[in-house]
Amino acid sequence: MEVQMSKPDTIKIDEVEYVRKDRSSLPASPLNGLPYVICRTQSAGVFAGYLKQRQGQEVTLLHARRLWYWAGAASLSQAAQSGFSRPDACKFPCEVTQVLLLQAVEILNCTQEAQVSIASVKIWKV
Repeated sequence: MEVQMSKPDTIKIDEVEYVRKDRSSLPASPLNGLPYVICRTQSAGVFAGYLKQRQGQEVTLLHARRLWYWAGAASLSQAAQSGFSRPDACKFPCEVTQVLLLQAVEILNCTQEAQVSIASVKIWKV
């Protein structure tokens, strides 16, 4: 009888989590069916979290982090696909349980690779 070992989707090296290449283009893991997204607003900045609701330009995200300063992605589109190649240089404050964003102008679905990358950024404090 051959025992099948499952392969891990991620591996952590020096406190940085990496996603297997063959898993990197898969959609991010949902939370109770809610997709993980990056949302850019007119004036409140950029957030990543689970899209609970959108009504016009009002967006509610759960377990959201503000992406205050980032490095290692040329655009938010790239960040949603590949994440951030320099997580040590990013400044993302702690996660909030829920945020209501007004004037949302862009919502990007994230891949697993991007989701892991965002989660791997240490909480930035002043």
